[in-house]
Amino acid sequence: MRVEHIYRYPVKGLTAESLEEVELTPGETIPHDRRFALAQGDAPFDEAEPRFLPKQNFACMMKNAKVVLVRAAFDPRGKTLALAADGLPPLSAPTGTPEGKAAISDWLIRFLGEEARYGTSPDGSPRPPRFTEVPGHAFTDQSRKGVSLLNLASLEALNTAIGRRLDPLRFRANIYFSGLPAWAEHDWVGGEVLLGGARLSVFKRTVRCPATQVNLETGERDVDVPRLLKQHFGHMDLGIHASVLEGGRIAVGDALEPV
Repeated sequence: MRVEHIYRYPVKGLTAESLEEVELTPGETIPHDRRFALAQGDAPFDEAEPRFLPKQNFACMMKNAKVVLVRAAFDPRGKTLALAADGLPPLSAPTGTPEGKAAISDWLIRFLGEEARYGTSPDGSPRPPRFTEVPGHAFTDQSRKGVSLLNLASLEALNTAIGRRLDPLRFRANIYFSGLPAWAEHDWVGGEVLLGGARLSVFKRTVRCPATQVNLETGERDVDVPRLLKQHFGHMDLGIHASVLEGGRIAVGDALEPV
């Protein structure tokens, strides 16, 4: 089996960034993956005591399909985020300063429009959505940190069944790999795999949600992927989640093998 693509998603819900290689650390995500998020104003997320919250508390494809139309790029060296979308002036702002975070928040609020949700602050004033990060915290869809993997043969089986080709990035996996029969990766749950120089523990299948309905080019929901998976294959799973047991370098072209 071969690693075909590696991706990180620095801002929850926004653009995928392709990587040629990366160093994995035990118990962590791919560096900078889901590092940032726009927390909705009514979300009970507390930067002082960060904890896992379901994705609907943040701007995300499941609740806000239009976020796929934002073009985002994160520079980890300069610690800046660039944003662009039709109808708004582009923005480049530092992610590590209050002023930069406020500028990014304001830009994303303007983009979301009516989909930006406001809450109430302790003093009774409106609390708007806020662009946020917490060192050591990742805004993943799972309470357990890790990486997600997608078997391209399983995606091809879905494509064949529904008679159309879906963009693999609808599924926002970290690792896309080839060389395994469709759905055979489900048998890895509870076991371990060697990925490049790292060792992973596979802990669950990836249950697909309405985020995968979204066309990445139009921002419209055009294919009910969860329903079609259930209809054709009897489950709504596509991909697996794994935690990093032993860190190491992984790269496009590396081997992936179950232990």
